[in-house]
Amino acid sequence: MARTARRAVPPLLLGALLLAVWQAVASLAGLPRFLLPGPVEVAGRLVSMLTGTMIWPYVGRTLLESAGGCVLGTIVAVPLAVLVHRSGWVGAAVAPYLAASQAIPAIALAPLLVLWVGYGLVPIVVLCSVMVFFPILISTVVGLAAAPAGVIDAARIDGASPGQLLRHVEAPLALPNVLAGLRNGFTLSVTGAVVGEMVMGGEGLGMLLTLQRDAVDTAGMVAVIVLLCAIAGSAYLLLQHVERRSPLVADVRP
Repeated sequence: MARTARRAVPPLLLGALLLAVWQAVASLAGLPRFLLPGPVEVAGRLVSMLTGTMIWPYVGRTLLESAGGCVLGTIVAVPLAVLVHRSGWVGAAVAPYLAASQAIPAIALAPLLVLWVGYGLVPIVVLCSVMVFFPILISTVVGLAAAPAGVIDAARIDGASPGQLLRHVEAPLALPNVLAGLRNGFTLSVTGAVVGEMVMGGEGLGMLLTLQRDAVDTAGMVAVIVLLCAIAGSAYLLLQHVERRSPLVADVRP
């Protein structure tokens, strides 16, 4: 508990410093409130949102899109990572295309998904899955490749088939990397959901940001952005906690 408290001190101090600077700039710069609302105003707006009922359907929709995209991306990325790990030819063939795909911005892909898939939940989930696919794939490949050669050779000498080798040796050893990819992937999935809603339309926080932008509701926009950061950060910390508490991860860590 004491160690956890010590880890929390630096980010809390940095956050307090940033809030103080923000408040000082908002108070001393003389800018209009619609251009730069202060942290107190944004905090009040955020509390008003969270204590009401209007915001929660938007939050639920964004979480559904983000989780769906993360699950879909994982379902595609993990088997492909195994194939890339097992076959050098496959890895060499797909690597340039995977790298090139990361140069396509989400905001450019969204209109194409509208043409191909239509509006609604499905294209946003697909966009989220595209964003999480690459980090999960790379982290899984790195985890599989990091398995000690001596352990792999010993399993093969004992007669382990490729499937048994993957299930009982390589997959457990790669699990920390896979979970790390999921942590990073979910944060990207939240971004994908917001971008998709702002470009393709939707019923989540991205749509709420669009409405607030059109109404020049700067304090509301900043409050929603803070909420999105809190969602992504909470998901990251939750997955990190699950990783630390997982007996499988504990067994493979030195």
